Parts: sequence; C-alpha cells; structure tokens
Amino acid sequence: MRRARKFLLWTAILYGALLGIGAALGVVLLAGLPEAERAVLLAVLAERAPVLAFVAAILLFVCAGAVKWLFDEYVVAIHALAEQTGVVAGTNEALRVHTEGAREVAEAAAAVNRLADAYRALKRDAERRARETAARLEEERNRLAALMAELAEGVLVCNAEGRILLYNEQARALLAAAAPVGLGRSVFGLIDRAQVAHALEKLARLARPGEAPPTTRFVTTVGGRLLRVRAAPFVAASGAMAGFVLSLEDVTGDIEREGSRRKLLHAFAADMRAPVANLRAAAENLRSFPDMAPQDRERFIGIVAEESQALSQRLNEALREYAGALKAGLELEDMRVADLLEVARQRIESTLAVSVALEDAPEDLWVRVDSFALVQALAFLAARLHQDYAVRLLRFAAHTEGGHVALDLGWHGAIVASDALALWETEPMQAGPEHTPLTLRDVVERHGGEIWQQRVGPAGERGACLRLLLPAGEAAPARGWIAAVGPESRPEYYDFDLFRVTDASRALEDRPLRELSYTVFDTETTGLEPSAGDEILSIGAVRIVNGRVLKNEVFEALVNPRRPPSRESVRIHGIDAETLAGQPPIEQVLPAFHRFCEDTVLVAHNAAFDMRFLELKEQMAGVTFEQPVLDTLLLSAAVHPAHDDHRLEAIAERLGVRVIGRHTALGDALLTAEIFLKLIPLLAERGIVTLGEALAASRETWYARVRY
Repeated sequence: MRRARKFLLWTAILYGALLGIGAALGVVLLAGLPEAERAVLLAVLAERAPVLAFVAAILLFVCAGAVKWLFDEYVVAIHALAEQTGVVAGTNEALRVHTEGAREVAEAAAAVNRLADAYRALKRDAERRARETAARLEEERNRLAALMAELAEGVLVCNAEGRILLYNEQARALLAAAAPVGLGRSVFGLIDRAQVAHALEKLARLARPGEAPPTTRFVTTVGGRLLRVRAAPFVAASGAMAGFVLSLEDVTGDIEREGSRRKLLHAFAADMRAPVANLRAAAENLRSFPDMAPQDRERFIGIVAEESQALSQRLNEALREYAGALKAGLELEDMRVADLLEVARQRIESTLAVSVALEDAPEDLWVRVDSFALVQALAFLAARLHQDYAVRLLRFAAHTEGGHVALDLGWHGAIVASDALALWETEPMQAGPEHTPLTLRDVVERHGGEIWQQRVGPAGERGACLRLLLPAGEAAPARGWIAAVGPESRPEYYDFDLFRVTDASRALEDRPLRELSYTVFDTETTGLEPSAGDEILSIGAVRIVNGRVLKNEVFEALVNPRRPPSRESVRIHGIDAETLAGQPPIEQVLPAFHRFCEDTVLVAHNAAFDMRFLELKEQMAGVTFEQPVLDTLLLSAAVHPAHDDHRLEAIAERLGVRVIGRHTALGDALLTAEIFLKLIPLLAERGIVTLGEALAASRETWYARVRY
C-alpha cells in the first residue's frame, strides 16, 4: 500500500475511533438521564452544533498531526532504514545508514551500522583470501590468454546450443564482416547454420565409445572470404558433448593461388599437345617415306618415336602429379562410408518423402570426401529421382574398386535418360528447402571422381543405380581429448559458466535475471523532443553476459543528424556540428546497432526516452527492436520506493557505483550497466527474480506512465 493511502487510512481510523468513543459516551450519558434533563441537554447540544463541528474539525487536524508524527518518527524512518540496510547487505557495504526518526529507530540504525562494520571486515577478509587464490591462478590465466592471442588461427568455443563461450581476436577479425562476435551470441549468425549443423551431426555419428574424439572440416564463405573450419567436440565430465570448438583459417589466398596454378597447367597442356601431335605426324610421315635410305630412315624414325613417347609420358605424369596436389590442397577429409551414407539417409528421409535402405557398407571402408557437399549431391539426386521418376525407395551400397570406393544409389524402375542425367550434372543442386549454387559436376570434379548409370539386378527385373567413384580414404589417426579449462582461469574473452544456460529449457520471461544476456545502451540527441524532430547523434552500448560487464564488447558510433544540435544539448554532451560532419546517417548506424544487440534484453536509464528515438527510425533503417526492455529508473523505483530521487547520479551514489564519463553515450551505458548489476540482488530480495517479474514490477511504478 502506498504511503499516502496508508497515512489517510490511519488518520481516518484514529479520527473515527475518537468520534466513536465520544458518541458512545454521549449515548451512555443520555441513557442515564431523566426525560426532562435529556431534552434540555439535547437542546443545548443542538444550539452548540457549530461549536461541536469546529471541535470535530480541530480533532481531525490533531489526529492527522499525531499520525504524521508517528509516521515520520517510526513508519517512514523504519522504511528508510530497511531500504538502506538492504543496500548495505546487497551492493554497498561502505554505506552507513542514518535516520531522523525516534530514539528507538536511531538505536536500531546504530546497531545496523555496527553489524555493517563487522560485515565489511568479514568481506574484506574474504576478498583478501580470494585475491591470494586468484594470484596463484594468474600465471595460468596469462599463459592461456597469451596462447589465445598468439594463435594464427581464429578460435571459437561454443556450448551445445551454439552460444559463443570463448573467442580470440583472430576469430573476431575473420568473422567481423558477417556480424559482431561476442560472448553469448549464436555462432549461427556468423557461419552458415546448415554447415555447422552438418558438422555437429557428423561428429555425433563419428563418436565411438572407447575411441579418440573425432574432428571434421568444411569450407565456408564469410564476407567474401573463404574460411576453412575445423570442428571438434568439447566433452563434459559425464562424457556427453557439452559443446564444440571451431578453429578458423582464411584460405582465400590459397584458393586463388590454386586457381592460378590450374590455369598455368591448362595452358601448359594446351601448348604441349600441338607440338606432340605434329611430332608424331612427322614421325609417321617419315616412317612411310619411300625415298629415304633404309638405315637412316629407321634410325630417324626410331629417334622421333622415342622422343615423342617420352614427351607424352612426362606430360601425363605431370598432369597426374598436379591432379594429386590439387586434391590434397582442397582438404578432403577421411570418413567412414557407413557414417557418410547414414548422414545422407537421414538428410534424404527428413527432407523428402523417400525411404532409403542401407544394404551394404563395410565398417572398415573409408572414403576421402567433402562430406557436406557430397551429402548435398546425394540428396539432390534423390530429389530428382523422386520428382522426375516417382522413385520412393532408394538403396545405398558401397564397395572397393581398385584404389577407389564405389557408392551406389540404386532403385527399382526406369533408367534415367542420358540427356536428363547430363542436365542434372550442370544445374544448381536443390533438395527440399536446401539449395546451393554448386552443381553435381562441380562436386564430382572436386573429388576427382566419376559418376555414371548402370543396370543392376537379374535379367528381367527393372533396376538401375547411379555409381559414384571416389578416392579411398584411411582411418583417422588417434587424437587426444580437448582438455577442459577451469572456470576460474578466464582470459578477457570467455566465460565457461555459460555452459549452464539452456535457452530451450524455459520461456524468456520465466528466465532468472542472472542468466540473461543484456545490451545496456544510451543515446545522445539534438534535443529532448523526439516527436518534434530531434534526432540521435550518438549511440553507445555495452554487453552484459553471465553477470559480467564485457567492457571489450562495446558499440560506439556518432550519427549525422542532418540538423544542428541545440546549444543546450551541446553544453551537456559536447558534440557539435563540426564533430558530426562526415559521420554516417542513422539509417546506416541503426542496422549495425541492431546486429550488436540481437538475442539480448535491452537495458537503459529512462528507457522510454531512448526507445522512442529508436522506434521513430525503425522504418527508415529497415529494422525492428522486438526484444524486452528493462529500465533502471523503473527498477530503482521498485527497489527503493521511499526515495524520490532516481536520477542516474543519485542511484549510483546510493549503490556505491563510481561515476565516470557522464553525458557520453558509451560512458552512460557503462555506468547504467554497473547500476543494473547492483539492482539485480536488491530485486531478488523483494521476490523479483525473473524477467517477467521485473517487467511487471516496472509497470507498477509511477514513472512508467511517462510518455515521449
């Protein structure tokens, strides 16, 4: 109940009680008097009614004064004492409570301060011991941080849901063109979801009890660059896959150099074939020339024949060697045929109305392939057979054929026309919702393989198969498990505590505030009236993940407002028209900020003001901010209803947060982030634990009525 309502209720109760007592005494007095005296007394009371009304009014003021004194000395003082005690216990142990209430309340405040002194001493002792323990771990932390910084490859460590737990600067640089890299963000926003899902699917298939953990590789395109990605599982203590590690390498230059070498080889072959053909033709003419002396003719012809054969042999050898080097440069990986076909079977049955039977695939048969591309090719062939020839049952089989492996995709029914198969080889592949610009011929040539159609089964039975001839592989060498790193050893860019977060376990509003990821932001503007034409001229933001402010993951941008800022606003934030000249407009900055804060809850101080500016520019920028928004002003009012001052500086002083960099967008965002983390335990003390409860508590405050 609000303080004003409680004051009025208590005043009414006291006033009513006194009036009731007076009325009861009057009734008792009248009942004991004779009739004549009673009539006289009633006449006197009626005559003195104005005086009695005045006395009743005076009594009301006396009651109000008494209740106000009681409120000021006890109720309000105790309420303020409770709020200050909560701050001492929750966020700012250096604060000392004080009250202007009664002597008893002052004595309680003194007792609370004594307890606060004892609590602060204990906390300092605990912090000293924690620092001593941290110092012993610092060397290990520095080694890990140095290792991450010096690695030539980019590294991402993700939990089972694909949320990033660790990254280094190399990974940030390689993936920056796709989206911002940060803790708690989804890797699927950086790397194609289908390729990562395929890699995880294959890792699960390759895992064997008692064997070394598998790895897999694929090549993907990010921001116009080709990245070679190696994936490996990260196992929990129970042995289950708790996450995975991705190492990234830029191979754009390698592919370009390989293309140049291929052009050179083709040019070499084209230049050599004509001389060799002419040489052979000359030899044949000499051999058949009748005018030359027999001995000279035979010797000359023999020399020409030997040289031409040697030249042809050397050319063929060079082509074979180059073909082998080309295959090796494409980083094909060794994989069990049974696992490859099982992945393909699952993909086909999940995307097409086609059943697949795995008839014969020896466990010890390995093949060297790009599994992602090959599974796409098999799914594409299944889709075309289903669409063009109504095939509903396919058969997979595999066997060795010389130094190669033959994969058979068989069916009962009509044979595919040769012109149809030729068309399939050259069109972009698509199977269900998945499509790729690669063609079947691209995939076959990339593997150095062959594909053809042949009849199968006894005579009289209609059956056919498409046979893929691929290079045989070898069993993967044993590898050690990836060592787990203790949660205390934390370089600047990771937080393994995120392993405990499961996004799919409960709805967002039912999630505890401590488990959510946040983007705390602030804006600087040309004025205070967004609906009257004032514009954003600066946006600053910082992320909070797992209860930590990630000061290395910030967003800061100046915005050209296309209008001069007011003199009053320049005096506050110091950003003038000259500073804003040449800066990008809001329709360019806002999409970048939208990517930065995706998959997080937005937090701001007086958020209604900042969100109104963003909402007015959403249509122009082509983005929509749909995530929940928390306001530290409203949360402070919910935590400390006895305080009237909820300015950012006042809250910071109350919670013991140092104020630095005020009236810059990033500085205010950092200050708001620290305040927000201090508010979370205070909210929990009031039973406000989840996001939904925090939003509901915010809506109940008076400040939530403010509109811009």
